[in-house]
Amino acid sequence: MAKSITVHFLGAAGTVTGSKFLIEALGKQVMVDCGMFQGLKELRLLNWDYPPIEPADIDAVILTHAHLDHCGYLPKLVKSGFKGRIHGTLPTLEVAEIILRDSARIHEEDAERANRRGYTKHSPAKPLYDEKDVEQTLPHFKAEPLDTWLTIDENIRFRHRYNGHIIGATFVELEIGGKRLVFSGDIGRTHDLLMRAPSKPEEADFVFIESTYGNRVHPPDHSKEELAAVINRTVARAGTVIIPSFAVERTQSLMYLLWQLSNEGKIPNVPVYMDSPMGKNVLDVFIKYPEWHKLKPELCDSVCGRIHRVKTVQETQAIVEDYHPKIVIAGSGMATGGRVLAYLEKHLEDELSTILMVGYQAAGTRGRSLVEGDKQIKLHGKLLNVKAEIANIQSMSGHADSKELIEWLGALKKKPEKVFIIHGEPDAASEFKTKLKDQLQLDAYIPRLFEIVEIPL
Repeated sequence: MAKSITVHFLGAAGTVTGSKFLIEALGKQVMVDCGMFQGLKELRLLNWDYPPIEPADIDAVILTHAHLDHCGYLPKLVKSGFKGRIHGTLPTLEVAEIILRDSARIHEEDAERANRRGYTKHSPAKPLYDEKDVEQTLPHFKAEPLDTWLTIDENIRFRHRYNGHIIGATFVELEIGGKRLVFSGDIGRTHDLLMRAPSKPEEADFVFIESTYGNRVHPPDHSKEELAAVINRTVARAGTVIIPSFAVERTQSLMYLLWQLSNEGKIPNVPVYMDSPMGKNVLDVFIKYPEWHKLKPELCDSVCGRIHRVKTVQETQAIVEDYHPKIVIAGSGMATGGRVLAYLEKHLEDELSTILMVGYQAAGTRGRSLVEGDKQIKLHGKLLNVKAEIANIQSMSGHADSKELIEWLGALKKKPEKVFIIHGEPDAASEFKTKLKDQLQLDAYIPRLFEIVEIPL
């Protein structure tokens, strides 16, 4: 048996999406995260390729959290032969079920629309996976507690540590033959509106750390004031505010801020809609697990009472056609799919309206195109002229910035043998590598997508 650990970088290497890391050691195979590629077309096409591994040989998957780029490939993995357990915290697995069901529905709807409207090169277009595939995936889920070592076999164990970012999110410590590998997942903010500050690792031989914002420090958080300003100027010209939003944490943060601003009389009394089935279901997870976040149950109830939660597609269409000023929060956060597309189709060409982006926008997404000032956006096979105001609140990020990432690593009692910089675009990863060398004197390496690295045991 080989006396080494083999790490396959199957995603989130040289890019900020598709997190998948396969670890082979001591006759076992463990995958940390199993995300779907998003953004650039050449990355999205990778979701359709059979992975350069044998899913049936993987013993276990360990999830850091339930964002699509960390769990969205699970149904395809199971469909391709995976038979093991999928480990995650209770909130992570409940949110993962919500996200996977929604993802399957979107895949099915996209394929149906492409076939109906004829903008597909495939005949017929098929979904990456469907709701039946999700049903086949759920029995593999196994909920795990925080801060408890769990064994895969006598020489391999792991545990989840609280990480902020979203509800249920963790970093993962994986011990193999006495070597400790730490996978950061996505690290949350030190001072977040909803989530508590992340825990920090004390020991690690090898660290795999995200670098989403490795090249920047977040501006001071004036998101509440910025949000009020956008709403006030849009409503003053009789426009509508459309907010593409991530269903997990960001939607709940927006709801809380809007509730505060309304109570304080700082925004007009216009209807507020939360049009995201996922966001509604995730809010139920927040209410179910109050120990994972800062909001008390009675406050959740009050926030929900202020905002109308849209239930049906018919209701969505009625709101889309309503010309009165309003605020709409709708998925998805990067405007890649979901109900927000119906609102964009209506409001992108409306000079009175505002499209407000409130989170990280990956390369190749409509959200990135909008914040970079593109004047035309392709939607459902046709080009739309961007006439609406495009606003961007950058301080609402749920990702740690470079300063917070360095503080997280700085908690280690001794230097790790190597730090692998993952989950970042090339510029962010490169600048973060320089920061780690200059500020912490750490040996850091940026792996390439599909690279295989040997770690001695």
